[in-house]
Amino acid sequence: MAARKPTAKLLAFGAEVRRTREEAGITRTELGARVAVTRSYISQVELGRTKCRRDFTERLDKALETGTTLADKWDELVRSSGYPKYFADFPLAEASAVMLRAFEIRLVYGLFQTEAYAGAILESEEHVKERMQRQKILTKPNAPSVFVVLDESVLYREVGSPGIMREQLEHLIALSERNNITLQIAPMGYIRGARAPFVIATQPDRSELVYLDNCVTGETSGVPDDLATVTETFSRLQANALSPSASVELIRKVVSERWT
Repeated sequence: MAARKPTAKLLAFGAEVRRTREEAGITRTELGARVAVTRSYISQVELGRTKCRRDFTERLDKALETGTTLADKWDELVRSSGYPKYFADFPLAEASAVMLRAFEIRLVYGLFQTEAYAGAILESEEHVKERMQRQKILTKPNAPSVFVVLDESVLYREVGSPGIMREQLEHLIALSERNNITLQIAPMGYIRGARAPFVIATQPDRSELVYLDNCVTGETSGVPDDLATVTETFSRLQANALSPSASVELIRKVVSERWT
C-alpha cells in the first residue's frame, strides 16, 4: 500500500514538534522514551505522516516542558479557519515553510502588503487581520527564504489611493533590504507559462505545495506535474526579471514619478 501523502496541516504540526524538540536539545529516541513511544513514531509525527491524538500532544508538552505549546498548535490546526475552503490548507504550509517562491501579476504579494493596501482589496477587517498575522513569518526566528517576482504592472495599478500606493511601494523597498527576501520586478511582456499568480511552499523535508490562483478561486496542489510546471515557470520568470538592485531602482522611480 502506498504511503499516505502528508497534508499541509500535518506537515505544519510536525515541523512545530521538531522545532520544540531540537530547541530542547534531545533526540527522537530520547523524546520517544519520555512519552512511551518508539523513535519511529516520533519521526512519523515530525514528518507529517501520521495524525496523533490530542492527549499525545499534552504528553509531548510535558516531556519537553513547553506548557501547552503543542496542544495549542494541535487545536489551531484542527479547528476550522476563516480562510476560504480552497485556501484553508495553504497558510499552514506557508507557516512551516523554509522557502517561499511567489509570482504576482495583478497585486502585491500578500505577505508584502501593507495594512492599508490589504484593507483596500479584502472584504473584511478580520481578513485584513489574518493577512497581517500571516506576515509575522517574515520576521520570526529562522524565517523562510522568500523569493518574489512581481509583474511591473503591479507598481502602476492604483489600489485604494495614491497615498496607499506610495506607502506600499516604499514598504517593498524596505522589505528588499532584509537578508531573507529577494524581490524582483518582471518587465511587462510575455513570459511563457506566467499566466496567473502562484506560491510554492517548500517544507523542512523538501516536500512542496503550490497555491495556484485564478480570478474566481484557487487550488492548493502537491501534484508532481503541477510543481514541476510552476518551478520551471518561476525559474524562467527570475531569468527574465530585473536584478534585485535594478528592481529597487525601478520601484523608487515609479514612486517619484507616479505616486508622489
